[in-house]
This record gives sequence, C-alpha cells and structure tokens, in this order.
Amino acid sequence: MFKNHPSGLPYLFLTELWERFGYYLMIGIFLLYMTDSEHGGLAMTRSQGSDIFGTFIALVYITPFMGGLLADKLLGYRRAIILGGILMGVGYLMLAVSNSLTTFYASLFVMILGNGFFKPNISVLLGNLYNEEKYRVLKDTGYNIFYMGINIGAFVCNFFAAWLRHNIGWGAAFAAAGIGMFIGVIVFIIGSKHYAHADIRQPAVKGEMGVGQMLSSVLLPAILTGIAGWMIPGNIFGTDSTDAFLFGSIPVIAFYLWTYVKANAEDRPRIKVLLSIYAVVIVFWAIFKQNGTALTTWAEFYTDREMPTWVAGPAETLKMAQVVTMKDTLYTQYDEQFRTTQGPDGKPFKITTFNPYFLNIPPAERPPAEEKVSLVSTEIYQSVNPFFVVLLTPLVIWFFSYLRRRGKEPTTPAKIGWGLVVSALSTLVTVMAVYACHNGIEKASAWWIIAAYGVITVGELFLSPMGLSMVSKMAPRHITGLMMGGWQLATALGNKLSGVLATMWDRYDDKANFFWVNFVLLMLAALSLFSMLKWLNKIFREKGLT
Repeated sequence: MFKNHPSGLPYLFLTELWERFGYYLMIGIFLLYMTDSEHGGLAMTRSQGSDIFGTFIALVYITPFMGGLLADKLLGYRRAIILGGILMGVGYLMLAVSNSLTTFYASLFVMILGNGFFKPNISVLLGNLYNEEKYRVLKDTGYNIFYMGINIGAFVCNFFAAWLRHNIGWGAAFAAAGIGMFIGVIVFIIGSKHYAHADIRQPAVKGEMGVGQMLSSVLLPAILTGIAGWMIPGNIFGTDSTDAFLFGSIPVIAFYLWTYVKANAEDRPRIKVLLSIYAVVIVFWAIFKQNGTALTTWAEFYTDREMPTWVAGPAETLKMAQVVTMKDTLYTQYDEQFRTTQGPDGKPFKITTFNPYFLNIPPAERPPAEEKVSLVSTEIYQSVNPFFVVLLTPLVIWFFSYLRRRGKEPTTPAKIGWGLVVSALSTLVTVMAVYACHNGIEKASAWWIIAAYGVITVGELFLSPMGLSMVSKMAPRHITGLMMGGWQLATALGNKLSGVLATMWDRYDDKANFFWVNFVLLMLAALSLFSMLKWLNKIFREKGLT
C-alpha cells in the first residue's frame, strides 16, 4: 500500500489512526453520555445534548485556522502536531475523571485547543511530502491512504467504547481515548526524521497579516463577538451557543475574505477557488456529521438492535418488565416518537416502566418479564461508516487510477461535486427506511442504516480526502497551513449546522421530512458546485494542477 510513496507516509498514517481512535471513541459516545440518566451520564435532554455536540465539533474545527497560521510562521508543523496531540490526550483524561459540569466544559476546551494545533498541520505535512516531482502525481492517492488510516481508528474505537462503558463505566471509555492519543504522539515522534525536510516555516509575504496582528485583529474580535452573541437577550439562531459560535465566526470569515482581497495577482485566483469550494462543502458536513446525533438517535430507538441468540458476548443486557408494576425500573419517559418529557426541575422526567427501546415493539412481541435481551450497542453503528471507508478506499483508488491511465480522471473539483450528489442519494435511503418502518411505529431493519452509511461513504471518499489534497495543491505555499485551517473552518460551520439541524429532530412528527430536508440541501450544494465547475477546472489547468 505504501510502495512508491514517501517514507513518512506510514508514520503519519499510524499517527492519524491513533488520533482518530481517540477522537471518534469520544464522539461516538458523547451524545449517549450527555443524555444518559440511568448509568451516570449528564441527564441532558436530546436537544441540549445535540446543541452541545454540534457546538463542540464546530469549535474543534474552527481553531485550526489559528493553529495553521502559528505552524506556518512560528512553531513549524511537527511541534504544532506534538503540542496538539498532547493537549487532546490531556483533554480526554480530564473528561474521564470529570465530576462536575465545570471540569466537563474545561476538558472540552482543552480538546478544542489541541485539535486546532493538530488537525490542519498533519494534513499540510503530508501534502509537503508530495511536493517532490516524483511524488506529485500520487498526491490524491496519498490522501486516500491517509484517510483510510483515519477510518481504521474510527472503526476500531467504538468496540472499545462499547465494552468499556458497559463493563467499567464512562470514565474508562474516555480514558482509552486519551491513551490512544498519546500512542499517536509517540509514533509521530519516532517517525520525525522521515518528514523533517517537509517541515518548513514559510517566510512572510508583503502585506500579509502577522501573527501578532492576527491575534489582535481576528482572534480577540472573534472572542468578543462570540461573548456578545451569547449575551444577546433571547436567541437569534435557536440557542445561546449557536449565537455565540456564529457571531464569533464572523471575524474569522472576514479574515479569509481579507486574505483574498489583499493577495497578489498570483495568489488571488488560488484563494478564490478554495473559498468557493469551502462555501459549498459546508452543506456536506452539516449532513454527514449527523451520524453522532440524528443517526445515533435512529440507531438507538428506531433500529432493531436485538442480537441473535447464537451471538456470544452481548453488547448490552436489559431486563424487560411489565408496565407499571412494583418490579419495574425508573426510566426516562418518552412519547411515541421518543421525545423526552421534562420534569419541573428541567431534567428528563422518570416513570416506572420498561426500557424505552421496547416502546415501538408490539406488546405481543415483547420479551417476558425479567428475560435478558442482548442488543447491539448503539455506538457500534458509528463503525459502519469507517468500515466502508476501509473497504472501499482501495476500490476508489483503483477506479481513479484506471481513469487516469485512460486520460479520463475527473478534476478534483468534479470529484467533490459527484461526492455531494452521491451523499444526497444516501439521504433517500433513510427516507425509505422511515417509510418501511411506518415512521417508527415498528423497528426498522439494521440494514437500512448500514445501507445509508454505505452510500454516503462513497460520497465521502469522493469529497473529503479530495478536499485535503485540493488545499495542499492549490494553497499558496506561504499560507498552506492557514488555508488548510480554512478547510477546517468550513467543516466547523458545517458541524455546527449539523447540530442545529439535529436539534430539530424532535420537531418533525414525520421523520421522512427531516431526511428530505437533508436531500434538498445536498442537491442545492451539488448544483452550486457544478455551476462553477467550468471556471474551477480552468484555474486548475492554468496552475498546472488536476
């Protein structure tokens, strides 16, 4: 797999594998932890949990704009990656020992800072390895291989999360994320000599904003506008956190526009291409990142998770009891669409009943009282997408190599456009799933969610690694880290929008309409990109890129 590629690729591959092991382990159980009121979680409502989830994954991807700039001009990429990895590992361990909301939010803050240093710079360092002439044509393939490392970590981690949280507790699962991150840092340090030559700090260009000016003119205003958004009476965009994030993003977005306006004649077309594609892919991330919110809810309550009796090692064992008897257990009260009922204290109201998983199973088909039922743990479905990434990446690499040999390989922007179209088709699978289970009146087959993940994975492979490769190709060399941070900013905005959309889940009585909205959004994004494709391809050809 690594043959003919730079010697540093295997080390970056393994570093990213372990980093993503930690991140996706934490993300896979994050909403479940926040909404759990039976086993030591935070007992938040689904809407509250979705809002925090969306805000966190948004902030995780907005800080890379600063981390990228600091690596470009001061730290260098290797130091930034090591610093970021250590901070993230510490953040996961803080979450593992958290015993209050204060330490909970503090741990999230440390993780957000760490990702800001780590995420953009490992992608830039990888791209720099392919700047030599003999490797340049393999850059897209290199990012595909790198992306497969991401998803091996994301696939494996959820099995660890499920076993640890059910058998030891939430803290053990979060601690495993921290251990994984520290393993990644060690691997990166071991391989340092293989990419030392690619760790080059870039000299400033005339008229470019310096780090000090960036801190005072961008970061400080972002913090102040974010605080102002939080303190605005009422909510403009639904919640205080959404208001704060979107207001805080304004100075950052303005900075990227300023970078374009102030760029020289050589750099300006490159920056314009990147900003245009950033704007379009926001929608992809808004839909894709619902795997941790809306699709987790779908898996938890609407999907038939019962394991066959011959499957050893049950993922989760529940006792089924009759309704309203003294032998029953206190569970959160849900309506027919699994919306929580809040008590006078603002927390989910509990009643004596059976486990809510059985709510949409006909009474005649429910297990007898006290019978143990083994269910596939909800977060395991988060491993379906990375499984397909690992399975399909070699096929996608072969497909594009086949087209390249025949002179028919699509340009990078075209690949991204088709990725949006395929992703839109995945939402139609979930629409059909809603129809098949009669809007949740009965359980949906697990094959529906597996099929949806399978389709969107193809779209993801056309879009996400291609986007990283595109930034590495198109970004002006002196601001590559900063522009990789711009890709992360687009991801951040999409992630926040995914949280906003997910908070609306409970407002839809017909869940098919929720997924129809996703389909329309993705198709509009695809049409927008294809409308620009002729111009985008022209710039790529003029710059000698593909």
